[in-house]
Amino acid sequence: MQTDIFLSVIIPAYNEAERIGGTLEKISRYLKKQPYPYEIIVVNDASKDATAEKVEKLKKEIFYLSLLNIKDNRGKGYAVREGMLAARGRIRLFTDADNSTDISHFELMRPFFDKGYEMVICSRDKKDAAGARQSVPQSRFKRLLGNLGNLFIQLVAVRGIWDTQCGFKAFRDFAAKEIFSRARINRWGFDIETLALARALKYKIGIVPADWKNDPSSRVKMSAYFQVLWETVKIKLDLTLGKYNLK
Repeated sequence: MQTDIFLSVIIPAYNEAERIGGTLEKISRYLKKQPYPYEIIVVNDASKDATAEKVEKLKKEIFYLSLLNIKDNRGKGYAVREGMLAARGRIRLFTDADNSTDISHFELMRPFFDKGYEMVICSRDKKDAAGARQSVPQSRFKRLLGNLGNLFIQLVAVRGIWDTQCGFKAFRDFAAKEIFSRARINRWGFDIETLALARALKYKIGIVPADWKNDPSSRVKMSAYFQVLWETVKIKLDLTLGKYNLK
């Protein structure tokens, strides 16, 4: 068993039997070339397909891969939270099961951690980081909804960040513990919550550009956009009412 893990990669998964194998192989192939110890944790959010069985089989082929099973479906935010708190790495990164943001983006993040940043995120918006792009973009309608939603998110909870929802975010170990031990949002709004808590805890947040590829078989439904808006309001209320126990 590895005792001093540098990087933990957490992958939340719900009904990802068809995609998880390819994603894990790409992540493993990249990490095996790196000089640091690592672990890969798949958090299975009570999938109804063969996600768990697929990962169990791959554990025989992929180094340092583990599976964390959640009994009842609780949402992506809950799955990421469980993975972050179970991880052992000095840096803890979560990434999506569809591999829309390649694991090699982590190399862009490392200089920020070397400079003392506690949280580093990828952004698909050039206003956050020069060079950001969607090489395989979402539909025009989804991009419009996302842009309008972001204006609301900035107004209510997280000013100055134009892409809060890119599923590739990393944390120093102590920051992950402080943030995710307080987090309350189980579903899509959890990204906003992590950023709002990082700001409240006075952590430095670095942003790197994403070369993001949309997967047309995405699990995100249109209703999720409106759920995020409601959860953004809830985050603001919980911060105002002191429910995160930040003192």
